[in-house]
Amino acid sequence: MFTMKRWTLVVLCSMLCLTLAACSSLGFRSNPDYDPSKPHHRPDGFVNRYAERSDKPGLWRWQYERLRDGLPKPPAAPVLGVPPDLSLLHSESQQPRVTWVGHATLLVQVDGVNLLTDPHWGHRASPVSFAGPKRHQPPGIPFDKLPPIHAVVISHNHWDHLDRDTVQALMDGHPGIRFYVPLGLQHWFKKEIRGAVVEGVTRNVFAMDWDQHLSIPGKTDTIDLHFLAVQHWSARSLGDRYETLWGSWAVIHPTFRFWFSGDLGYSPDTRDIGQRMGGFDLAAIAIGAYEPRWFMKDSHLNPQEALQVMQEVNAKASVGIHWGTFEGISDEPLDQAPKDLEIAKTKFAAPKNFFVLKHGQTWVKTDK
Repeated sequence: MFTMKRWTLVVLCSMLCLTLAACSSLGFRSNPDYDPSKPHHRPDGFVNRYAERSDKPGLWRWQYERLRDGLPKPPAAPVLGVPPDLSLLHSESQQPRVTWVGHATLLVQVDGVNLLTDPHWGHRASPVSFAGPKRHQPPGIPFDKLPPIHAVVISHNHWDHLDRDTVQALMDGHPGIRFYVPLGLQHWFKKEIRGAVVEGVTRNVFAMDWDQHLSIPGKTDTIDLHFLAVQHWSARSLGDRYETLWGSWAVIHPTFRFWFSGDLGYSPDTRDIGQRMGGFDLAAIAIGAYEPRWFMKDSHLNPQEALQVMQEVNAKASVGIHWGTFEGISDEPLDQAPKDLEIAKTKFAAPKNFFVLKHGQTWVKTDK
């Protein structure tokens, strides 16, 4: 039975859906980065390579049904982290290592370079402080305990992947930091982030299109950052859907080859990545935010699809991310994704070296 509070939420969600629909039809929006020679560019933004655009019909239905059914259900037990190994994170060890901070935030350390993916230390994944998905537990590494951060890669601009306060704190507190972002997102940085320089020889924000790459210096060799296509979408506010690009990142060094999936629905893009890049030592692949399947399938992998993606990008090992951190992003319980991953590994002829970390836990590459 619905309570008055639930009916109110249903009405608010319906109003939001109508507003989104209205804003999407307000008219032409100019893409300042439009290149007519590139098939994924449009005068008003960008499209996927294999699926073009999805207007996500059924948003109001999803919100209504999850409120009606009381979803998501709470986890069977709290999703608990472990204390980070700060001595390792701050050491001069040359062993490549990856630490899960939470959700899509990872600390990647290779050849003296400390790199963050989609950094988010905020209390909520939301444009407001009083509502929206809140953090289930603190980040796996306290912000003030981070080693010096040299580089940041961002996959797309959704609120659970791009947190303004975190970005500003990194810009202010880590001299020389550089941000590598999807094409179009540099305009947001210029407007929103104090100290952001998006052009010229002193720039610290580098906007990249699909299949572009840049190099950054490590202690012994260069590290190549490749921005690669996956199937997803972008939006930061009402009416700005698809205005900035989205994608995944490959971090390539002679001692370590790493792929960060960002958010993605299953598509032939991952086969293309495997063929183009030749494989990875470790892939960080999103496994959460997949229910209800009828609504999430175009935008998010489920654990079974994540196993397939691991095979297609030719990863020796994979860590599951994008689960267990922010409450209410999708309908499955916070602790469900690792359970479904283990079921899929048992049920299908799938690679077994696909694991999850606890918040704060570090994976270290060995010579094996």
